[in-house]
Amino acid sequence: VAGSAFDYGFLLHTSEEATATVALNEYLSSRSYLAGFSPSRVDQEVFELLHRPPAPQHVHALRWYRHIAALMPSSEKRLTNVLIKCVLCFLVKGKRVQPLWSAPAGSNLPKLRLYNSLTRTKELFVPQNGNKVSWYCCGPTVYDASHMGHARSYISFDILRRILMNYFKYDVFYCMNITDIDDKIIRRARQNYLLEQYREKKPAAAQILQDVLSARGPFQAKLAETTDPDKKQMLERLDSAVAAALGPLQGAVESKAGEVLLEKAKDLLSDWLDAQFGSQVTENSIFSLLPKFWEGEYHNDMDALNVLPPDVLTRVSEYCPEIVDFVKKILDNGFGYESNGSVYFDTAKFDTSQKHAYGKLVPEAVGDMKALQEGEGDLSVSADQLSEKRSQNDFALWKASKPGEPSWDSPWGKGRPGWHIECSAMAGSILGESMDIHGGGFDLRFPHHDNELAQSEAYFENDHWVRYFLHTGHLTIAGCKMSKSLKNFITIKDALAKNTARQLRLAFLMHSWKDTLDYSSNTMESAVHYEKFLNEFFLNVKDILRAPCDVTGQFEKWEAAEMELNESFYERKAAVHEALCDNVDTRSTMEEMRALVTQSNTYIASRKSSKLQPNRMLMKSIALYLTDMLKVRESLCSIPVGVFIHCTPLQNMETTVMPYLKVLSDFRESVRKIAREQNVTEVLQLCDVVRNDTLPELGVRLEDHEGLPTVVKLVDKETLLRERNEKKKMEDEKKNKKEEAAKKKQEQELAKLAKMKISPCDMFRSETDKYSGFDETGFPTHDVEGKDLSKGQTKKLRKLYEAQEKLHQEYLQTNQNGC
Repeated sequence: VAGSAFDYGFLLHTSEEATATVALNEYLSSRSYLAGFSPSRVDQEVFELLHRPPAPQHVHALRWYRHIAALMPSSEKRLTNVLIKCVLCFLVKGKRVQPLWSAPAGSNLPKLRLYNSLTRTKELFVPQNGNKVSWYCCGPTVYDASHMGHARSYISFDILRRILMNYFKYDVFYCMNITDIDDKIIRRARQNYLLEQYREKKPAAAQILQDVLSARGPFQAKLAETTDPDKKQMLERLDSAVAAALGPLQGAVESKAGEVLLEKAKDLLSDWLDAQFGSQVTENSIFSLLPKFWEGEYHNDMDALNVLPPDVLTRVSEYCPEIVDFVKKILDNGFGYESNGSVYFDTAKFDTSQKHAYGKLVPEAVGDMKALQEGEGDLSVSADQLSEKRSQNDFALWKASKPGEPSWDSPWGKGRPGWHIECSAMAGSILGESMDIHGGGFDLRFPHHDNELAQSEAYFENDHWVRYFLHTGHLTIAGCKMSKSLKNFITIKDALAKNTARQLRLAFLMHSWKDTLDYSSNTMESAVHYEKFLNEFFLNVKDILRAPCDVTGQFEKWEAAEMELNESFYERKAAVHEALCDNVDTRSTMEEMRALVTQSNTYIASRKSSKLQPNRMLMKSIALYLTDMLKVRESLCSIPVGVFIHCTPLQNMETTVMPYLKVLSDFRESVRKIAREQNVTEVLQLCDVVRNDTLPELGVRLEDHEGLPTVVKLVDKETLLRERNEKKKMEDEKKNKKEEAAKKKQEQELAKLAKMKISPCDMFRSETDKYSGFDETGFPTHDVEGKDLSKGQTKKLRKLYEAQEKLHQEYLQTNQNGC
C-alpha cells in the first residue's frame, strides 16, 4: 500500500475478522489498492490476519485480497483452495465447507501399433497430419482373371481400412493404382491378338497339326532349360495336354480333333506366333483392350467381395506425362542416367548419398539377380539391355520401346514407363512427398517397393516417403504355392461359387493379415461354422426381444448370473480393444467374440432350463456390440441386432410378417396341445408338415421346445432348405443303417436256425475233404489221409461237437414246445 497515506495498521488491533473486513472495505472504498509492484509489510500482515477472502459484498476488500494473493507466490495454493472454498461458502450462506474433490488416477489404454516392414517390428501408429491417414495401395496388374491371391491382399487391406476408419475413427484417404502397362500385359495382349487372327483364318486340321508340331520344338527346348521346379511342372502339364491332343490327329486328320488341339495348344501357338509376328503389332489400342476388360472384371470381383472402392484410382496409361516429368527430376537431381533411349536409376550413387539408403525393406536381397530380372520384366532382360546399365542393381525408370510394344513420347525417344516408376509418380501426384501407409503383398517388398522408395526419395529429396509399410502374407492353396504365371490359382469367381463373400471374409478375419493364409476346405469349413454359430445366436436374441412385455417389463432385476455375464462382457470388450491395438489382431478378436457368444448361450440355456426369460437388455447390449464389431469389418445393411441375419429387404419383411407368423405359431401350438390330449396323431403329423416342409419353403423356421413357447425365426430360404435336406439325408442314412442292421440280424438268426437244425451226428460227415473215418456218433476219428487224429485236434473238434449238440437240443426243444 502506498506510503503512510494508506496506513491501515489499525486493523491489526481488531480481533474480530468480520469487523476488520468491514473496516478494510470502507477504508479502501476511497483509496487505491496498491502502489508499486509489491505488497508492503503492512499489506502482508493484514493479509495474514484474514484467514479467508472477504465476502463478495465487500467488493473493495475482496479485490485488494486478490491483488495481494496474486503478488505473493507462496500464497497461490492458499488462494486456489481457500478462495474456492470460502466464496462458495458465502454464496450458499452456510457454515460448512465442501470438501476437495480429486480426479481418479485412471488407467492407460493400449494404443494402436502396426507391424511396419521398414523396421520389422510393431510401431506406435502416429499419422503425420492430425487424424488424416494417407494410404497408397499397389493395385493389380490386369492381364487375367482376379484370383484368391488378389483377394488375400485386397480383403485384408479392406478389413484394415474399415477398422482404422470405423473403430479407431481415422479419416483415411485411400489411393490405389491399376497397372495397365506392363511386360506381361504387352506380351499377353500381343499373343491374344495374333492367336485371334490365326483362328479367324480357320486353318484346316492338318495345318493346325503342322503348326503345333513346329511350335512344340522351341517349347520343349524351353522346358529342358527351365530349372525352377514349379515352373517346370507347369510347362510339363501343358506339354502333356498337347501330347494327348496330338494323338487323334497324327492317326487321322479330323477337323473336330483339330479344334481340340488348337485349344490345348493355344499357349504353345501363342508363343510361336509371337516369336514370328509380334514385332509387327504396333497399334497402341491393341494393348489397351486386354487391361480394360480385365480391370472391369477386377472391379466386379471386388464388388462381389464387398471391398470398398478406393477414394482415388490411378492408371499408368493416364499418367505417362507425369511419369516423364518424374523421371526428368530424378535425372536433374543426379540419381539417374540415360542409355540408348532408356533411363536407369543409379543405385550406387543413391546409396552413397549421405541422406539416402538403398534397400530399406530387404537389404539382404540387394544383388539378387533373379529378383531384379523379374522386376524388370520378361521383355526387358535381353543381353543388350542388361549391358546398357552401369550396375546390375540399377533398374529402368523409362524403357525405350522395341517393335511390337506400345510407346509414348519422351525427351529420350519413344518409350514406356518402367514398372516401379509408375507407383512413385502416381502416388506422388496424389499424396505428395510423404504418405502415412503404403500397402502391398509380401512378395512386392523387393525389388518393387525398395525401388519405389529409392526413386521417390530421390525425386522428393527426403528419406521418409513412406512412414509405415504394410505387407499382407502369402496365400497358399491346400498348402501349395499359388501363382498366376504358373497357372496354379483359383479365381475369385470360382471361390464365390463355393462360398459366400461373407464366409471368405470370415476366413480372412480368423487369420492374421500379415501371415500366410492357407485356402483349403478346412479353412472354409471353419468360417462356415463360425457364421452359423453367430447366426444362431442373433436369431435367439431376436426371439428373446420379441417376447411381449410392457415398457417397464423390459428392465428386469439383475441377479448373480447377469452380473457375472456382464462382467465377462466388459472383460471381452477390453480384450477385443487390446487385440485390435496389437497390429489389428482380428484372429484374437474373433476368438474373444466366440467366447462371449458361448458364455451368452450358456446363460440363455440356464435361464430357459429354469423356465425363465433371459435378461432382455443385457442380451440386446451384447448382440448390438457384436453387430457393431462385425459391421466395423464389413459394410452390411443396418439392422438392430445381428448382421448375419438378413439384409434390408428381408429385414423389412420381418417387421411386416412376424406378427402374423406369431399368430400362426400360437394357433398351431394350441392345436398340437388339443391333439396330444385327445391322441389325434393325424393332426400332430399335419402340424409337423407345416413346421418341416411348408414354412421352410417360405424362409421360416419353427423350433418347438417342451414346456416353452415355439420359437419363430426368419432365416434365408436356401439355408433352411439346405438344413432340411441335410436332416433328411441324416434320417435316411439312419433309417438305412437300421434296416441294414435288422437285415443282418435276420440273416444271422436264419443262419443260426439253419445251423441249429443240423444234428451233431451229421455236422462232420459232409466234410470228406478233411476226414475219412467217423465213429457211430458221427465224430471224426481219421483225417483225409486215413491217419488218426491227434489229441489236440480231437479236443478241439469235441468242443465244436458239444456246442452243436447243445444248439440242436435247443432247436428240438423249441419245436416240441411249439407243437
